Amino acid sequence: IVMYEHKHRRQPSVVAIAQMLSTMLYHKRFFPYYTFNVVCGIDDEGKGAVYHYDAIGSFERCPYTTSGSGSSLVMSVLDAQIQKGNQPNEPKTIPGKQEVVELAKDVLSSVGERDIYTGDTGEIFIIDAGGITMTRFELRQD
Repeated sequence: IVMYEHKHRRQPSVVAIAQMLSTMLYHKRFFPYYTFNVVCGIDDEGKGAVYHYDAIGSFERCPYTTSGSGSSLVMSVLDAQIQKGNQPNEPKTIPGKQEVVELAKDVLSSVGERDIYTGDTGEIFIIDAGGITMTRFELRQD
């Protein structure tokens, strides 16, 4: 990122960072890092951008995503609650910021109880025009 700033004389956009990470991962495709990354930020149009990666750098922009050992447990809940994918008669509404935070806390707490590889603490980062806000909470109380 520092080299990008020196070359272009500006900070990289989230699209540029997404492409740079893809290039770095693809460069190591024969001996991959085996990381499954998510890049989030605000694009040049002022809209939220979420990018999901596989281990060798293939990526796609999506409205929301998950990554990690509990990902399969979380994604179906997000599809039902955000996308309303399996509820054809439900109106598709965009949830508010507080609703999304509560949903994230709920799914992280649930996966923390069912997945032994999930840690003991959840972190939620909210990126908006006011900056970045982090919320940290305990997943397990035992």
